[in-house]
Amino acid sequence: MVSHTLKAVSLVMASACLVFVPLGCKKQPPITLSCAASAPAVYPGDPLTVTATAGSVSTKKNNNVVYSWSGDGVTGNGTTATVSTASLAPGSYTVKGDVKEGKKGKEGQKPGQTAQCSADYTVKAFEPPTISCSANPDTIKPGETSTITATAVSPQNRPLTYSYSASAGSVTGSGTTAEFSSSGAPTGAVQITCNVSDDKGHSVSGNTTVNISAPPPPPPPPHTQALCSISFTTDKGRPTRVDNEAKACLDQVALDLKQQADAKAVVVGQSDDKEKARTAKEQKYAEHHKRAKVEDYAAQRAVNAKEYLVTDQGIDASRITALTSATDGQTAQNYLVPAGADFSSDVQGTSPVDETTVKAEVRKPLGERHHHKKAPAAQ
Repeated sequence: MVSHTLKAVSLVMASACLVFVPLGCKKQPPITLSCAASAPAVYPGDPLTVTATAGSVSTKKNNNVVYSWSGDGVTGNGTTATVSTASLAPGSYTVKGDVKEGKKGKEGQKPGQTAQCSADYTVKAFEPPTISCSANPDTIKPGETSTITATAVSPQNRPLTYSYSASAGSVTGSGTTAEFSSSGAPTGAVQITCNVSDDKGHSVSGNTTVNISAPPPPPPPPHTQALCSISFTTDKGRPTRVDNEAKACLDQVALDLKQQADAKAVVVGQSDDKEKARTAKEQKYAEHHKRAKVEDYAAQRAVNAKEYLVTDQGIDASRITALTSATDGQTAQNYLVPAGADFSSDVQGTSPVDETTVKAEVRKPLGERHHHKKAPAAQ
């Protein structure tokens, strides 16, 4: 009876142990930690954070979790660390994180209570700005100006500073536009350089061209124009008289003067050798006879032609000059002198007429011939 009872107790105790022992042997899994950077790459000065995520954290009462960080420019004591990138040179960097858990003051003292993680990122070098340069207008005349425009972009939106230069002339301005002055520059192509720099020491340049066109050549200076010539060979009795044929020539001269209000006329009288000899003889005689008349055929022809233009055609006398030349002939040559022309350079060998001594002759028609009749005989 007793033996059967002992066997039963032994079986119950054995069963109780089989159930209890497995429950008492279950262990807490070790803590884990992962890290992630907010951006894989940044420029110096850009914000960057690294976040740690712990796994398998114990839920035991009074369990404490402590985070720590290490790395260039890294600060933080929680799940997130901040990286100061402003002072970092371009390159690759790693931020390391560490987590410990356990009773306060005894974190990480037992196996499975610590874990580490790391996150990589890159600090990129600042890119230089880009620039383009243009001129408007791109072709100007000497002394004119052109507007120069610089279009620059910084990939990282850095502050930009502008400057300009020119191979000739001058450029003024320090912003996105400047003014090119061609004053003092020779004709031809002038290279304009637009420069831009950022606050990181990067500088780039762009070029454009302004063409300074050569001025058109000045118009040729006006010259004296020879007009019609008057012949005085028809009227043998009055060899200085302006006849109807001469009037036709002078009427055309007057028309030219009326059409060109700023032009002038010159009449150059001439005489033949016989007339010159006669004039010389009269001048010699007049040296001893004060009242003796000296006829200068060349001067008289010029003065008579001028008188017709003034009296019959209404041309202002100040616009007509009477001259003589030594050329042989019983003529008067008419010239038109446009404004700006120099008659003395265009026609040489002439002399002015002294119109205070040579007066114009009155134009009278040829008189009729009168036949004298004999007186009737006395009756």
